[in-house]
Amino acid sequence: MTERGRGALSRGETELRIGPSAVRWDGEALTVEIDEVAVPLPRRVRGRVRVTPEAVTQRGFKLDAAGRHRWWPIAPVGRIEVEMDSPRLSWSGPGYLDTNAGDEPLEAGFRFWNWARAATEAGAVIAYDAERRDGSRILLGLEIDRAGTIREVETPPPVALKRGVWGVARAARAEEVELVRTLEDAPFYTRSQLSGRLHGRRFAGIHESLDLDRFASPIVKLMLPFRMPRRAKWRA
Repeated sequence: MTERGRGALSRGETELRIGPSAVRWDGEALTVEIDEVAVPLPRRVRGRVRVTPEAVTQRGFKLDAAGRHRWWPIAPVGRIEVEMDSPRLSWSGPGYLDTNAGDEPLEAGFRFWNWARAATEAGAVIAYDAERRDGSRILLGLEIDRAGTIREVETPPPVALKRGVWGVARAARAEEVELVRTLEDAPFYTRSQLSGRLHGRRFAGIHESLDLDRFASPIVKLMLPFRMPRRAKWRA
């Protein structure tokens, strides 16, 4: 998550390079080469992440009326393989890949969002629940099969989850939901592991909440470099 200056960026049709790290698409899988230094305690973070989609969807979504913010669930079903050299870690399992793009900062368009993705026998279910800056909402409920076909579905009412240590509110849309564990807890963001029942079926999934009012706070902006280092200058 290192922030770098313009000179550290290069890209081609199948590769994006930012400083010493890069993302490459070989036609079958996306490989992320990581070579960074962690903060606040400096240590090398180096390794590879390979995401192999089972199917690639052909449909993205506008998150606001003007289309300034866009989201594309590229590969809702897939496989991930992680091989880290430093620290020495490796694992594999079900994978997911999406992308957000925008023409303005996220906090200019949104106040808050809850997002969740759950694996199912048929593929995946995704819920995208966001409050826009103008007070309107977007609620997307998607079922995506293993061929990449997207079907919009209704979502249940939200179920409130226990707030994180920093007090960020979070809620999931399911008939029943249990907070298994919190994976990331920050002043403006939480990422959690959930289990429960949705559309009458048991699920296991990942959930995130993002408070963009908090993110926009000058105090939080001053805190960010302690978790996301900034390297304005970099040479190959």
